[in-house]
Amino acid sequence: MTAPRFYVAPDEASIAADMEMSLPASVTRHALQVLRLRTGDAVVLFDGRGGEYPATLAVSGRQAHARVGSHSAVERETAVPITLVQGLVAGDVMDDIVRKAVELGAHAIVPVLAERSQRAPAERLDRRVVRWRQIAVSACEQCGRNRVPAIEAVIPLRAWIAGRRPLQGVAVLDPRAPQPLAALAARSRGLLIGPEGGLTDDEVALATSAGAVAVHLGARTLRADTAAIAALGVAVSLEG
Repeated sequence: MTAPRFYVAPDEASIAADMEMSLPASVTRHALQVLRLRTGDAVVLFDGRGGEYPATLAVSGRQAHARVGSHSAVERETAVPITLVQGLVAGDVMDDIVRKAVELGAHAIVPVLAERSQRAPAERLDRRVVRWRQIAVSACEQCGRNRVPAIEAVIPLRAWIAGRRPLQGVAVLDPRAPQPLAALAARSRGLLIGPEGGLTDDEVALATSAGAVAVHLGARTLRADTAAIAALGVAVSLEG
């Protein structure tokens, strides 16, 4: 079985080769109470700055320590960094998009408020961003990534476009586009995907006027979450 992996945030503890370290409370709780790990069990630690450390767990009461081995420089990132710009959708659906986008290798995720996005108070959106960042960490622990993707704060789509002109290498999903994503995927640096109901004609026009390229994913109408995962899958599979 693969050794359980744990993210240790640099502001919580420092990892170095050939040391014994106390594990942060959140990691200890997950290791002991959720996974039921014991002294002598193998684990893998990473801090998001690249590579990982094999380690052996040492448990004393409710405290967990790790005897850290040599640093391994292994990376599992995509060859081309891809940013997912996702129109905000309902809570659980957005959670799933974040989780699976991280597993597929998204370099960063930008949640944007499109015209058809569900609205919510700013405080609730801030809490959702915190949750998505936690989901990103858990997804990295599960899938083997050693660098945690950035989950940016929610921003209006028009403001995002205005702040990032030109949108070079960005593909915007539009079911009426003349070319498929596969024709552009190997050159894609960003994917712009609408919420439930898709992007409006004005939003697609604004993105393409800023340099994005409109593409489609076939003749079928896909849910927002399906479109995001399918698009990332295409882009990642053709990157090399």
